[in-house]
Amino acid sequence: MLCRVIFCIAISLAVLAVVLLTLLSPVRHNHPSNNSQSRPWLALSLYIQQPHVPSSNSHPIPQPDAEAFIFRRILTEGPENTSRVVGKAQGFIIPVEQFAHSAFNIIYLTFDTPEFSGSLSVQAERVAHKDKEKLTVVGGTGSFAFARGLAVFAQTDRQPLDMDATYHLQLQLR
Repeated sequence: MLCRVIFCIAISLAVLAVVLLTLLSPVRHNHPSNNSQSRPWLALSLYIQQPHVPSSNSHPIPQPDAEAFIFRRILTEGPENTSRVVGKAQGFIIPVEQFAHSAFNIIYLTFDTPEFSGSLSVQAERVAHKDKEKLTVVGGTGSFAFARGLAVFAQTDRQPLDMDATYHLQLQLR
């Protein structure tokens, strides 16, 4: 009986200690809404270019009535095709009206540099084939885990439907 009383007192003291430490802790309590505001924005400026391929390979010609657009490009630091490669841009976009809001319309940006290693997912709904598109960053991995933000794609040369066109990509990430 005495053991049972001592055990109950010990449990009660432990619970009381945890409650008092929680209430009187000198550590500042962060609320999720405050935490997201304090995280800094990350701004990146990159270029999406056609990868270097031997001249014996032919480039696919875009079809105006195509039902899907699949692409693989490289990400570089600068607009020149000799700029340092920092990653890849890949995507699968279905421009057909009934799939315009499809979850399949995602552009994946993968990075492999000393500064950043990981990927970003950019949602490509409502793409209007304009010279400048504002898209939403919906997630990421590695250095970009759970990233959110804005991705602005702008064509640097003004040739419509040019498969070799270079695009300027500006990312604002949180």
